[in-house]
Amino acid sequence: MAFISFLGRVLFVSVFIISAYQEFNEFGVDGGPAAKSLRPKFNVFSKHVTTHTGFQVPHVEMKLLVLGAIIMKGLGSLLFIFGSSLGAFILLLHQAIAAPILYDFYNYDADKKEFAQLFVKFTQNLALLGALLFFIGMKNSMPRRSPKKKAPKAKTN
Repeated sequence: MAFISFLGRVLFVSVFIISAYQEFNEFGVDGGPAAKSLRPKFNVFSKHVTTHTGFQVPHVEMKLLVLGAIIMKGLGSLLFIFGSSLGAFILLLHQAIAAPILYDFYNYDADKKEFAQLFVKFTQNLALLGALLFFIGMKNSMPRRSPKKKAPKAKTN
């Protein structure tokens, strides 16, 4: 039973591991294609935050954001494989931050082709987010195993 649970966790995080591995291989000096495609989306996100909250988002190097995402995916996946809730929280944090920025379907009209593509990818990421929340909830709801206590021996006089 423990092996099947382990195998399930490995299959689940394979999405994150493969993504981190691909981004790492393409990283290069400037952050690679991930940084180039992230820049305009992050700029739009920054403008939304500034207009709706009044807070100015500080300037951030895109290659550092991509590197942070790679580290979060790698570390979170490794910890999650071994059953750690901390790994699930790291992956959950990554999904909560990255999904609204990367899949900004809300910036397109509903009749556009980009809207449908981005909305499907966003909902897929919501499914991953839900699975992580389910894991954390199940991990916290299962009682811990306590060592079996030996029954006291009856006294003989």
